[in-house]
Amino acid sequence: MYHGSHNYFTEFDLKHVLEGSGKIKFGYGVYVTSKYSSAAHYSGQKAQSEGENFVYTVAVPSLMDDNYIMFKQPVNAKIVMRTENVLGEKIPDKVKADGKLFRKYLANTLTGNDDFIGEKAAAEFLDNKIGVDCIVWPYSWRNPSLGTNRAIFNVNKIEIIRIDRVCLDASKHLIQDTVVPVFQLNNEV
Repeated sequence: MYHGSHNYFTEFDLKHVLEGSGKIKFGYGVYVTSKYSSAAHYSGQKAQSEGENFVYTVAVPSLMDDNYIMFKQPVNAKIVMRTENVLGEKIPDKVKADGKLFRKYLANTLTGNDDFIGEKAAAEFLDNKIGVDCIVWPYSWRNPSLGTNRAIFNVNKIEIIRIDRVCLDASKHLIQDTVVPVFQLNNEV
């Protein structure tokens, strides 16, 4: 998986969660993608004047049947059961049928709204109490087989394997042959 940023760092920090695109459309967490070119594109969000952009190759938890919520798909029955047990209430069928609605329901249940604070509370609840690591959605809605994007809730579950400096064109697309490794796990470049 990959993460794009205009900042160089060696550890993820959720204090910077809104610095990329400035929103949490798919939930609170560190956004990663299976597409290198997509991470490179997002590294250009709010790019610094010197134009440095970085793509992070990261290790994240493997997807199991009951450790992730799929955006716009039914929530796994084990996740629903664990959540109902912890909350002490039955979750409406409509909410269980859509990962996005499930996430928003938790945000509202935990904080009274589904803004940034609610999204953060839902992510922490899912990670700490339910054993859910992330929210997943297709890289391409038209062709889901092209890969996935994820919002990883807990930075301690992300390991940086490699960091590349990349160059983007005016449309924020990766310029081929501009990838320069600047860090490799256990072997700084």
